[in-house]
Amino acid sequence: MYAAAIWAVAYIWDRIVGDPRWLPHPVVMIGKGICAMERFVRRISRSERMLKPLGILLPLVIVGGAFGLTWLLLFALHHVHPWLAWAVEAVLIGTTIAVKGLQDAGMAVYRKLAGGDLAGAREEVGMIVGRDTNTLDEPEIVRATVETVAENIVDAVISPLFFALFGGAPLAMAYRAVNTLDSMVGYKNEKYINLGWASARLDDLANWIPARVTALLLTVHTWLFRTGDAKRAWQTALRDAEEHPSPNSGWPEAAVAGALHIRLGGYNVYKGARSFRAYMGEALEELAAKHIPATCRLLRGTSLLFAVLGLFALMLRGGWLL
Repeated sequence: MYAAAIWAVAYIWDRIVGDPRWLPHPVVMIGKGICAMERFVRRISRSERMLKPLGILLPLVIVGGAFGLTWLLLFALHHVHPWLAWAVEAVLIGTTIAVKGLQDAGMAVYRKLAGGDLAGAREEVGMIVGRDTNTLDEPEIVRATVETVAENIVDAVISPLFFALFGGAPLAMAYRAVNTLDSMVGYKNEKYINLGWASARLDDLANWIPARVTALLLTVHTWLFRTGDAKRAWQTALRDAEEHPSPNSGWPEAAVAGALHIRLGGYNVYKGARSFRAYMGEALEELAAKHIPATCRLLRGTSLLFAVLGLFALMLRGGWLL
């Protein structure tokens, strides 16, 4: 039952330790690899048109490299001592998820709002969103925070755990490489429309199942623990999720909006340019600071529910992650 033990330790590691600054984070190394690959691809490309086929190289090299290097590391450590490999695998899986980090970021915004420090809240939320935050009022700060926490329940928690369930640390790290690629080059702007298309498509594909599982888990947790309106959470997800520009982000955002009786989406400003996101949910309640800790409770509960289900699955399977 080593797989179940590794799974449990990885989840507990993230909930207690999170991502300490003293520990080198694999995502930093993945990011450096992406930057190096981008420079290489742009250097060998003779024209902008050539970037499109060459863009396939980024996920092939970065995702394949993340998987292969992690597997080789664990394979080598296993020959030193199996327990060493299991311990390192648990920590590696723990670094791919971010329940604690996501909650800490959300609650940092909440504490500023609760203390009446609107400028401080704008600064805190500006660290976790891409939109302009220097003129946001309290409801818009809350919306930005809730949307970010809700969306990242998939990217930062359920998806890496989902892939770890089937392929241990190598597959979880490969997913983290996919997600990091999308966040760095998966933009539909002039710079990355050709280079980053394959990375963006792969991220959409990787998150397709976890996003919908997340909406279901949010609904189940809301029903089990009375943390919101379960019926409205599921109905809102089914009705509004597909209106989001992302094929996946709308599912957790809509479910959270329905559960908390709030409306997400609306106008955002990015580098001075105004952009509209489809509305998620109905404004039965005005957005207020209290909705940030409520969203964090959904984050914690949903992650724990998936962790428990995964633990039971591994115990029943009696398999190995390594």
